[in-house]
Amino acid sequence: MSERDDEIRQRIFRVLDERLQFGNGTLTSKELSSFNVEGTPTRLIANSKGIWNPQGLDATLSIVSSADGPYRDEEISPGVWRYDYQARSEEGDNTKLRRAFETRSPLILFRRVSAGVYVPIYPVYVIGDDRANHFFTIAVQEVLMLRSPEDADSRAYVERAVQERVHQREFRSRVLLAYEDSCAVCRLQYPELLDAAHILSDSHERGLPVVSNGLSLCKIHHTAYDRDFMGIDSSYRVHINQELLLRRDGPMLKHGLQEMHGSTITVPRDRRLKPNRESLDERFEVFLRAS
Repeated sequence: MSERDDEIRQRIFRVLDERLQFGNGTLTSKELSSFNVEGTPTRLIANSKGIWNPQGLDATLSIVSSADGPYRDEEISPGVWRYDYQARSEEGDNTKLRRAFETRSPLILFRRVSAGVYVPIYPVYVIGDDRANHFFTIAVQEVLMLRSPEDADSRAYVERAVQERVHQREFRSRVLLAYEDSCAVCRLQYPELLDAAHILSDSHERGLPVVSNGLSLCKIHHTAYDRDFMGIDSSYRVHINQELLLRRDGPMLKHGLQEMHGSTITVPRDRRLKPNRESLDERFEVFLRAS
C-alpha cells in the first residue's frame, strides 16, 4: 500500500471518529455518498454494490454487509465475517478487494441496520481469500493481534473488544433508531445522552442484542434500571423503588425519577421491535425482589 493511499484512509478514519461522537452511531446512504472529509465531499459507499473501489485508491475502501442478504455474509467467529465474492466472480470489483488482502489495506465495513442506514466498523482487514468457495474473510483489527486460537487470554481480549466495539455499537444504533432517538421513559431526544439498555443482560441465555431485548434510555434512567432503582413491567408501566419515592433531595430526583412513577414508556411503532413482555416480566421480578 502506497503512503498516499494510507494517508487518505487514515484521514477518512479520523473524520469518521469525529463524526461518530455525535448522534446514534449511524450514517445514512445519503451522507455516505458525499461525506465531508476536511472540506472535500468524498464518496464512502457504492451506489448499488457492496464493494466501493474509488479510482484514486489502489484497493477497496469499503464494503457493505447485512444479515439479511443478498449474499451469505455472516459472522463466523467474534469479529470475523465471511464476505461472498460479488457476482461470484473472481474479477470485477473483487479484484481490488483481493488487492486489499495482498497489501493488508485497512477497510471500512458498513453494517446495514435499517434501509439506507449503516453502522461503520473500521479498520477491518481481508485476512483470507477462498477462491474455491468464492468468499473473502474479513476481520477487525483486534483479531490480527490474536497470537493463537489456543491462547485463552488473547481470545478473551478479542471477544471483549468485539463485544464492545462491534456488537454493542450495532445494538445501540438499532435500538435508538427504533425509539427515534428518544428516551423511552422521559422522552429526552439527545442521542449523545442515550444508551441501549438490555432488558435481560447479555450474560443471560436469552439476553440477545436484539431490539426487542432493548430499551432506549437516557444515562440516568439506564443506571436506575440497571441498579433496580427503577423497574418496568410487562404493561410498560414505570415503577420507582419505594425508598427513592420517600426520599427528599434535589430536582433531579423529584422530576427525573419520582415523577416517572406510574408513567408509561414510549415503545417503537413496529410491533416486532417492541420490548418482549416475557423478558420484561422476568426482569421486573428482579426489581421487585430488590425493592
